[in-house]
Order: sequence, then C-alpha cells, then structure tokens
Amino acid sequence: MAKVVFDHVTRIYPGSDEPTVSDLSLEVEDGEFLVLVGPSGCGKSTTLRMLAGLEDVDQGRIFIGSTDVTTMQPRDRDIAMVFQNYALYPHMTVADNMGFALKIAGVPKDEIRQRVEEAAKILDLTEYLDRKPKALSGGQRQRVAMGRAIVRKPQVFLMDEPLSNLDAKLRVQTRTQIAALQRELGVTTLYVTHDQTEALTMGDRIAVIRRGTLQQVGTPTELYDRPQNVFVAGFIGSPSMNLGTYPVADGKARVGGCDVALPEGVAGRLTADDGGRVTVGFRPEDARLVGAGESEAFSMKVVNVEDLGSDGYVYGDIVGEAGDASAGGRPVRVSDQNRLTTVRVGPEGLPKVGATVRVAIDAAKAHFFSPATELRLN
Repeated sequence: MAKVVFDHVTRIYPGSDEPTVSDLSLEVEDGEFLVLVGPSGCGKSTTLRMLAGLEDVDQGRIFIGSTDVTTMQPRDRDIAMVFQNYALYPHMTVADNMGFALKIAGVPKDEIRQRVEEAAKILDLTEYLDRKPKALSGGQRQRVAMGRAIVRKPQVFLMDEPLSNLDAKLRVQTRTQIAALQRELGVTTLYVTHDQTEALTMGDRIAVIRRGTLQQVGTPTELYDRPQNVFVAGFIGSPSMNLGTYPVADGKARVGGCDVALPEGVAGRLTADDGGRVTVGFRPEDARLVGAGESEAFSMKVVNVEDLGSDGYVYGDIVGEAGDASAGGRPVRVSDQNRLTTVRVGPEGLPKVGATVRVAIDAAKAHFFSPATELRLN
C-alpha cells in the first residue's frame, strides 16, 4: 500500500497538437479510493495507463510511495490493473486465471488456493472456479478479471471501467462489493468511470477531468454541494443540475417570471465580460411545485413526467410572463435533460404532460456562476 502522486504530468500523443492529459497534479492518499470521472475522451484512462506504465509521460513525474516510477517498467511497479475487456486465458479454469500471477511469482499452492477462494466468495464466483471462461457470461468473466487483481494484493489497484459490461442490477451489486472490498483491504485504488453515479457511490474522493484538465477534486458531498465551475455542476448529479443564464437587475436574477435574490457579494463579482447576466444552477430536489398564487415562482410547461414510485420527475420548459419559452434564459450547456428544466416531486399528484405548473426555487441552495469564466461566484 502506498501514496500515489502525479506531479505536473502531461501526455501528448504523436501526431496531436493538444495534450490528452495536461499538467495534472494530483495526490492519492495511502489506502484511498479515488475515482477519476469525466466524459469519454477526457484523458482519465490515459492517466491510469501512465500510472501503470502503459503510456509514456511527456512531462512531469509519477510516484508510488517514495519511488519515482515515471520510467519504470510496468512489471516493477507492484500494481494490479483491471481492464474494461476481460483478457482471460481461454484454456485455463477460473481458479487458474485468478491465481496465475501468484503462480508465476512462486507463491505456494495452498496460499494461492486460499486467496483465490477468498476472492471468489466476495465476487460470487465460488461455483464457477472449475469452469473455463467460455462457459461464463460477460459479467462473470469481468468478475474473474477483477478477482485476478484482488488476489495479488498489490500496492495499488487500477480499475478502468470494470463494470461497463455488466447488466444494471449486477452493476449495482458489484460496485458495492468493490467498495467494501477496497475498504477491507485498504489498498490505494484509482477507479476510472464515465458514470458519475458510480463515482458518487464508490469513491472516498472524486477527481473530475475535462479535456485532459483536472477541474475539481473532493468528496462526493463537496462536489455535489459546491461545484467549482459550470462543468462540474452539470456533470455531477443525476438528473443533473438545472443551469441557465439569466439577466441581473437590482441584485436579482430574473428566472422566467421569478426574481431570485443573489447572495451577498455575488453581484459585485460579476464583470463587464458577463454582460449583466449570471448563470444560475439549482438541483431538481431544490425546487418544488407551488400553487398559482405563489409570487416567488416561475411558470413551466410540462414536457415529460417520470413516475419512479418513490419519487417523480417533472421535465419542462420555463415560460416567461408572456408565455415565451425562451424568456427564462437559454441553458448554458446541453445536459442529460436535453435543455429541459427538471423538478423532483413526490409521486402523488404528478402533473399531466402539456400542463403549465408553477415552480419555486429554494434560493438558499441555488448556485451562481460567471457566464464569462464559468467559475463559481457564491
């Protein structure tokens, strides 16, 4: 077990002018479970592969513990990696696949069998130990690949989207098992995913990456409650945060037909580049449906309704006082709501599609960003 440090690390692939990973500085504490999350192509897998020694480092250094591993061969780094694809030996049984690295290292057979059986029990593979990979489902094969890494008990676990081939139910079950196992073993772990739900539920801390640049590092609660820029705000959370850019007058943002008071100091942080506007964000759970007589509310035309049993989500377009759907301001970035405003409600009395409802925002929980820099203001 060891601390991992990325010290101003950059990776530029041959033939490319732009770095895939740019000036990354990041510390992963001994025994910590850190999740690297971001959209496809943002550089998170490249970061993992540089740590594993599978990609060259063009600038900067990487440390595992006190050892500079920047130019060290992968076999000498004492890491275990789980890839998105299984990479199993087809002629070996599950038990032999899981214990192969230990066999090569000269570990006694009894100890190999003990470690393999322990990992198999955790991963629900006990009854498959004598089967060949061709007799397993895709999800079972991925769990074998994970077990192969677990039995080695390395200094660092590296996991590159290991759950992407599992069905939804097994994915939830396995991510719980991985998190519990990591805490039991206390092995420093870097886990790559583009699924922010996995990131929020598994990691001690989360590092959000965009276009090769680290955006923010923090606990799931910190990233959810205090995103430092518009990208993190829109990326973390499901459904994602409602984001829109609205005009400012007299210290208030005009959201549809509703004035939202800016917290103290926010108006003063706006600059001429912001053009008299502010980006307002609010989580679906930080808004509520109210009656027609509520003055501090805006109107929203319902486009879609989801009834999840325990909750409901109402999706719609903000309308202005004259019924103009664009008057409420255009969302800053396309989110998973496809530019629709989302409100989380109870399952009772969900509105009908096509209805116009009144929505009030909990101003104390709203987030404010500069339209010019996209950085947090409050």
